[in-house]
Amino acid sequence: MAEEGQVIAFAGKIIVTSSASRPLAVIILAAGQGTRMKSSLHKVLHPIAGRSMLLHLLASVSELAPERQVVVVGAGRAQVEKAVAGTGAVIAVQEAQLGTGHAVAQAHDALAGFAGDVLILYGDVPLVSAGTMRAMLDRLSRGDEPRAVVLGFRPDDAAAYGRIIADGQGIIEKMVEYKDASEGERAVTLCNSGLMAVRSTDLFVLLDQIGNNNAAGEYYLPDIVMLPGGTSAVIETEAWEVAGVNSRAELAGVEAVWQARRRAEAMRDGVTLVAPETVFFAHDTVLGRDVVVEPNVVFGPGVTVADDVVIHAFSHLEGASVASGAAIGPYARLRPGADIGVKAKVGNFVEIKKATVGEGAKVNHLSYVGDASVGAGSNIGAGVITCNYDGFFKYKTEIGAGAFVGSNSALVAPVTIGDGAIVAAGSVVTKPVEADALCLVRPEQIGKAGWAARFRERMTAKKAGK
Repeated sequence: MAEEGQVIAFAGKIIVTSSASRPLAVIILAAGQGTRMKSSLHKVLHPIAGRSMLLHLLASVSELAPERQVVVVGAGRAQVEKAVAGTGAVIAVQEAQLGTGHAVAQAHDALAGFAGDVLILYGDVPLVSAGTMRAMLDRLSRGDEPRAVVLGFRPDDAAAYGRIIADGQGIIEKMVEYKDASEGERAVTLCNSGLMAVRSTDLFVLLDQIGNNNAAGEYYLPDIVMLPGGTSAVIETEAWEVAGVNSRAELAGVEAVWQARRRAEAMRDGVTLVAPETVFFAHDTVLGRDVVVEPNVVFGPGVTVADDVVIHAFSHLEGASVASGAAIGPYARLRPGADIGVKAKVGNFVEIKKATVGEGAKVNHLSYVGDASVGAGSNIGAGVITCNYDGFFKYKTEIGAGAFVGSNSALVAPVTIGDGAIVAAGSVVTKPVEADALCLVRPEQIGKAGWAARFRERMTAKKAGK
């Protein structure tokens, strides 16, 4: 959180914080049924860039070092509990779905004895940043000390969002649901995201004062804003940051926003994306400078790429590391555990899994290298396969430095190819090959003169006699 007197920029405005940081608790609402997703997976566990929406949010929250984190769930508790294991978050259960105010109230016991600020977030609004969260908390700590800070936004189409009527200082005069708004109020473009910051000393007192006298008979969190006896404030963020997910289409929309921003970030940091819209990143993809990524490349989770690497078109990388100067693809697949060395080359239609490819080594065409080590400067010919699995266990293949493995060879693990050894094309290697030796595993070639002509003559006659 910000220190007292710190100057920060937010949504194009300069904000000066006015108080020292206070302890923080975070409540994440994730009790919705998510019926529009039509999925057995809990809504907040659907992934964006290879990581669930809920874990995206918790990663941003972690930057604020909260003292407590509470995730309020309804159905699907076991799934969510498993997902947040190790994050420091605890689970609170909303047995009956009685509205957002009722959902927040379920965190009461988990926050017993806590004194500080509380952020209220939504598990299906995954892109809100730590910077925006800080800005909400800083506004809560300003000298006028509003009872609550609401995060507002101005979408291109305000549609049926609830509206926020505020003065020039951001003090909320009225919050109104679209269906209850007048024509003048509907013309206001400032909308309510539902995200809020409140002091813990106020939160549950305010929740006790709201009622459920509405068409749905539910307790709405925004109702605490308009209770008598205090004022609330609004700050603004961009609409993309508070985009929510209630359907597969909206999930795809949020994914598209995340990817577009990540591509722009990559290019700002010195990566060339030949066709940016065709490249897809994971949440933790790390790319060095002067990396070139050609069209239709997909990064799964756990990929690190050093400087000066070229990743050719239609390649897929996951759980892999690529050292500087290497070239990958086109049409290459790096699976988890692939470790590609400096200036190594993994070519077209090659799959690498749980294997190291040493400095300057080449695996250029149509090969599978799994559970293996390939020494520096080695050359793996077209169609070479490491036979690493017997149907029950995996075994390792070790290929020494400077070795040459001829095309269409099968290396039956466990097996070792020594430094500088040559394996002749078409070999099935089942025993160790010494350093600098030639391994030739195939029958002697025999030629029978005239056999093919006699064969064709005999078969033609046979066919004609039918």
